[in-house]
Amino acid sequence: MIRIEDLSVAFEDTEAVKHVSLELIDGEVLGVVGESGSGKSVTALTLMGLIPDSAVVTSGRVLFDDVALREAGKPCDKALYRKYQGARMSMVFQEPMTSLNPTQRVGKQVEEMLRLHTEWPAEERKEKVLEAFRSVGLKGVEKVYSCYPHQLSGGMRQRVMIAMAVILHPRLIVADEPTTALDVTIQNQIIELLREINRKQNNAMLFITHDLNLARRLCSRIAVMKDGKVVELGETESIFRNPREAYTKRLIEAVPSRMKRRRNSGAGEGGFPMGNPMGETGPGNPGEEVSPKPILQVRDLWVYYKDGNNSLFARKKKQCVVENAAFELYPGESLGLVGESGCGKTSLSKAILGMNREVKGEIVHTTVRPQMIFQDPYSSLNPSKTIGWLLMEPLRARAALDRSFAMTGEEMEAAAYDMLHKVGMEEKYFHRKPSQLSGGQRQRVSIGQALITHPGMIVADEPVSALDVTIQAQIMELMQELQQEMHLSYLFISHDINVVYQMCDRIMVMKDGRIIECGETEEIFRHPREEYTKLLLGNS
Repeated sequence: MIRIEDLSVAFEDTEAVKHVSLELIDGEVLGVVGESGSGKSVTALTLMGLIPDSAVVTSGRVLFDDVALREAGKPCDKALYRKYQGARMSMVFQEPMTSLNPTQRVGKQVEEMLRLHTEWPAEERKEKVLEAFRSVGLKGVEKVYSCYPHQLSGGMRQRVMIAMAVILHPRLIVADEPTTALDVTIQNQIIELLREINRKQNNAMLFITHDLNLARRLCSRIAVMKDGKVVELGETESIFRNPREAYTKRLIEAVPSRMKRRRNSGAGEGGFPMGNPMGETGPGNPGEEVSPKPILQVRDLWVYYKDGNNSLFARKKKQCVVENAAFELYPGESLGLVGESGCGKTSLSKAILGMNREVKGEIVHTTVRPQMIFQDPYSSLNPSKTIGWLLMEPLRARAALDRSFAMTGEEMEAAAYDMLHKVGMEEKYFHRKPSQLSGGQRQRVSIGQALITHPGMIVADEPVSALDVTIQAQIMELMQELQQEMHLSYLFISHDINVVYQMCDRIMVMKDGRIIECGETEEIFRHPREEYTKLLLGNS
């Protein structure tokens, strides 16, 4: 059905895709894996007719049922693509917040697919949208239908995007990191949903991911890309059991796993004593050192959001999203926070940083200027500024607020270059803008922004979710090295249980706005008390 023949795509003087050839037949699921910047997304966007006009197809062509959708030397035929996009081929994008219109309710945005391609009446269209929402694991679908994108969690927005892509059962689904923002339980639901649609509709799927475990579960064949080229292509199990290329072996070895030894914690030295995290003394703990004071204390915390209302005069009601949260974070500790999308993880973190003041309870932290690494890097980076400017902005902001903080412009620039190196990026990116980077590269810039002012505490909201496995391993290593060097404490939010296992000293499990279990990492993994915790661990 799909043939990509000798495809090369260039942006100005940079060739992003180099002589790629791939085929998909009806009913096949082909995985495309590789590091950020390897050409995976550019290949998919070219197939879908969505690359910008500045991109040039320098060789090859793209065919759908022997119809040439794109050919080298010819401009993109947008009228032809409109006949295919949505109805015959559909795409799930990597970053839902930037793919959804922020000024329209999500239900209407999904319904637009049906308005464009069917003649169904409004009532039937709405029911189909609600049915699609249910099928991707969304709860309270009537309420979701009426929400704006910013009123949904990252995982919920991603599920809306998936519902939009599959609602017309197209023959081809291009899924670009479709489960990046999802927790493990919903991730499994989405994978099963895509597999079920694949079986029932016999559609083809191009599944782009940096998560090799997902590719192994879903795909019949895998193409490994590096530096714009396909370096290995074959049956999935053959690739995993007997990879030919050294690069493929490196990708497989970098996948986070509970089978691997946990990384050394920064908390054991200079942090809280692992056997006595609460610093208890007395008859039950004779001779033990008293733990250092926590750098963050949260007591009886309730977090609210105000419900929106179209009327300017209507009184807005408060909705409780976090109930009775209580915990402590110690110097040098990595405290993991896990739970399903929408359970209140990000809401709790925003309250801790003062980004949401609709709270009741007590938040006490002793660190100076705690920083946050956001889940969606594209929406948190100013698209009009260069990467160098963005990295220097936290330094300029600190200098404006703190007269004792003195750095010249040259020193700020040097610090920005240094941070660029630390997060694994070359100097050439200093003068580029966020739109010119891959999703993983943008996430690394966000991490650099958070670390450049040397804060005492970092709230990391899915800090490695957008990164491929090799860079993910590098960033995790970097965060732990900086934790030792800068005496950092992390509140580490993630839906990836294996990442949390390798990164965190203790784990908190959150469900429906409440912290239901908290303990040392090994203890939680070996002896979870709550059924929900067992479900999270069993589905990972």
